[in-house]
Amino acid sequence: MVKLTKIYTRGGDAGQTSLGDGTRVAKHSARPTAYGTVDEANAAIGVARLTAVADGGDETDAMLARIQNDLFDLGADLCTPEEDNPKYPPLRITAEQVARLEAEIDAMNAELAPLNSFILPGGKPTAAHLHLARTIARRAEREITLAATQEPIGAEVVKYMNRLSDHLFVLARWVNDRGATDVLWVPGANR
Repeated sequence: MVKLTKIYTRGGDAGQTSLGDGTRVAKHSARPTAYGTVDEANAAIGVARLTAVADGGDETDAMLARIQNDLFDLGADLCTPEEDNPKYPPLRITAEQVARLEAEIDAMNAELAPLNSFILPGGKPTAAHLHLARTIARRAEREITLAATQEPIGAEVVKYMNRLSDHLFVLARWVNDRGATDVLWVPGANR
């Protein structure tokens, strides 16, 4: 386990941060930007969990708890640059974590009413929070793929973030009474 005894170190006061392998980089460089946005998505999911039990039951909260833990794994993966034969193998996102998201998406989606329109973020409070988390997850995915143009990023990281935004979308619909209380877009309604 990680043990933190001192929260501030002053190591970042000059605008740099340390990656998992000790390399110092600018805080605004692609890799820290990407894992910072993953952390933001995780925080938004934490807010969604505040109402999850009331809106969607314990199963919703359990899924979100697993995802929050996965996002810390994903942040650790992003924080540690790829290296051949590392002395200490870093924590990496696995295909099994991606597959779990896919299985949950498929199970929830089987219970949903078909979509006849695009959905506006809303409905129950948890669904609204999940839509916000979904948009942050999409931004994180864009930042991860940008970082991947500059240096190697694990393929499972990109897959996980892609599935996560899909999962959050389907979960928001599932929480909205299996899609029955989704808020639908009405094109040109206010012209």
